[in-house]
Amino acid sequence: MTDARTTTSTDDLPHGPARRRGPLRAGERVQLTDSKGRLHTILLTHDGYFQSQRGSFRHSELIGRPEGTVLTTATGHQLLALRPLLSDYVLSMPRGATVVYPKDAGQIVQMGDIFPGARVVEAGVGSGGLTMSLLSAVGERGHLLSVERREDFADIARGNVDSWFGGAHPAWDLRLGDLADVLPDAVEPGSVDRVVLDMLAPWENLDVVAEALVPGGLLIAYVATTTQLSRFAEDARATERFTEPQAWESMVRTWHLEGLSVRPDHRMIGHTGFLVTTRRLAPRTTPPQRTRRPAKGAYSADGEWAPEDLGERTISDKKVRRVRRDIHRRAEIEQSGMASQPGVRPEAGADLLRHPEE
Repeated sequence: MTDARTTTSTDDLPHGPARRRGPLRAGERVQLTDSKGRLHTILLTHDGYFQSQRGSFRHSELIGRPEGTVLTTATGHQLLALRPLLSDYVLSMPRGATVVYPKDAGQIVQMGDIFPGARVVEAGVGSGGLTMSLLSAVGERGHLLSVERREDFADIARGNVDSWFGGAHPAWDLRLGDLADVLPDAVEPGSVDRVVLDMLAPWENLDVVAEALVPGGLLIAYVATTTQLSRFAEDARATERFTEPQAWESMVRTWHLEGLSVRPDHRMIGHTGFLVTTRRLAPRTTPPQRTRRPAKGAYSADGEWAPEDLGERTISDKKVRRVRRDIHRRAEIEQSGMASQPGVRPEAGADLLRHPEE
C-alpha cells in the first residue's frame, strides 16, 4: 500500500537515495569484507584491480552487480562487497585533522536536535567528518555554514564531502577565516538554529554565537579535555545569555557473538571528547539563579591556549600535502571511472586509492 506522503519522490534530487541504490557503478566506493572480518575500501574503476592476501579480482567483475554480492577469488577466498555506510567512510577517508568519531557525530546530531531544513553553523571543519552528518541531517533544503581557519584543511574537507555526496551539496557553504570575523557578515542576527563548535577555545566565540542564534537556539561544543570543558561552561554562565550548560561523554563497547560465546570485546572506543550543550536565552532575559555556585578561583583565566598545552598531536605539512594530492586524484577517478594515468599501470593507480581498515 502506497502512503500518500511518499508520492513526491526524492530519487531525482542530486543527492537523493537513487545514487545509493541499484547495481554497483564505476566511480563509487565499495567496502570489501573477507572471511576474517578485515575491511578494505576501494574505488571501483573500469580498469581497476584489487589484490590482497585473500586473493585478487578485477573491478569489472563487480561493476554492474548488485550490492551485497559475494565474490570467490581464484584462491577460494570469499569477499563480500557492500557500499560503505557514512560511519565506515569517515573512518577510512583521507584526513588531515583528526575526525569527529561517528559515535560523537551521532550524539551531536541527536542531542543537538539537527532537524531537516535547519540553519546550522559549524566552526572547525577539520577533514569534514562531522560536516557530512550535519548535511545529511539538514537535508538539501536546509543550510550549513562551515567555517575553517586553515585553507589546506578546508580543501581536504571539501574533497571528502564532495566525494561522499557525489558533488557539491546545495546546502553547504564553506568559508575560510575566524568564526568571529566570518559569522557577523554571513548571517543575520537571531537567524541561526544551531551552532556546533569544534575548536581549541570555543569560549572565545560565545558573544558572536549568542548574536547569531535564535532565542532557544542550541550551542553544542566538542572539547577534548576537562580543562576546556570547565572553561567553556564557566564562561557560558558568565555571559548570562545562555541556559545552564549540560555536559557528557559517550563510550561504545562492541560485543563478540559466536554461538554461546557472547561477551564484550576486549577493545572498545573509549573517551574521544566531551560534549557540552547550552541554549540561547531570550533577549533582555537573565538566567534563573543557581542554588549552588562553583568555587571561585578553581582555575586561572590568564594566558593563551596552545594545542601543545592540551596534548594535541601536531600534523605535519608533508602529510597534509599528501592527503590533498590523494583527494584531488580521487576526484578525477570518480569523474572518469578510470584508474589509469599515462605511464601508470592500472594496478598501481588502484593501489593509491585502496584504504585498508582495522
